[in-house]
Amino acid sequence: MTNYFDITSALEKVVDKLSGWGESIILKTPNFILAILIFVAFWYVAKYTSHFIKKLLLKRVGQESIKAILARTAFIVIVVIGFFTALAILDLDKVLTSVLAGAGVVGLAIGLALQGTLHNTFSGFILSFLPNIQIGDWIISNSHEGKVVDINLRSVTIVEADNNAVVIPNSKIIDSPFKNFSGSSRSRIFVECGVGYESDLEFVKKITVDAIAEHFTQNGNEEIEFFYTQFGDSSINYVVRYWANVKNRKDILTAQSEGILAIKKAYNSNNINIPFPIRTLDFGKNKFRSETITLKNSEE
Repeated sequence: MTNYFDITSALEKVVDKLSGWGESIILKTPNFILAILIFVAFWYVAKYTSHFIKKLLLKRVGQESIKAILARTAFIVIVVIGFFTALAILDLDKVLTSVLAGAGVVGLAIGLALQGTLHNTFSGFILSFLPNIQIGDWIISNSHEGKVVDINLRSVTIVEADNNAVVIPNSKIIDSPFKNFSGSSRSRIFVECGVGYESDLEFVKKITVDAIAEHFTQNGNEEIEFFYTQFGDSSINYVVRYWANVKNRKDILTAQSEGILAIKKAYNSNNINIPFPIRTLDFGKNKFRSETITLKNSEE
């Protein structure tokens, strides 16, 4: 009899438990359905937002990798918000608190382990929206000079004049100065030279400026500037500055070369001398000193 009553009591407890669960399920069914609907809605919102962001960035960002990661990040953020909203609807506050605490700990650990990588990643985001540097630009950064061929979340890749690629971490670009030759279609060119001391300096200045003006048109407020800089060892030196259409190092070298050719041709036509470096050796003085020393030795 005792065993019978024990089994009956256990069965009643099981039935009561199942009944309570059933009632809870029935009561929470509307919330459960609502949570599913909310999560699905957030999923579709995330999907369309991702596509919208990708299209929005088409004109602003040329790097496919950046567009993809931004779109995916937006998708994940919206889905996570929908997940937490669904848990709140189900009154799973303890689960929500545990998930948030766990996410915080995991996020902290990942952040500490990937400090350098995350720095480069955030730098990549910044570079993607900076108008100062774009794919195709010719830049100098971290002692390297070349054409930008790729900007991703980790690094900037440039191809130097010798056709070798250099990969520079994004953080190095952000934290260090860089020079972009392609930021403007016009740039000032510098050519240095010297003329003989016998030259008419006013005439030299006029001939030089006219030679440059014949080959390089100056726009707007631009002008050709000529300055004598020093009395050199064998020449009076000057620098001439003028504007030209340049967007990379090759354009600069071409403009300098054309300027030098124009100046040399003008000097040849007007008999203006560009002297070689001269060193004077006074052998007479050396000979006299040698003879004096020989005479003294003979007297002794």
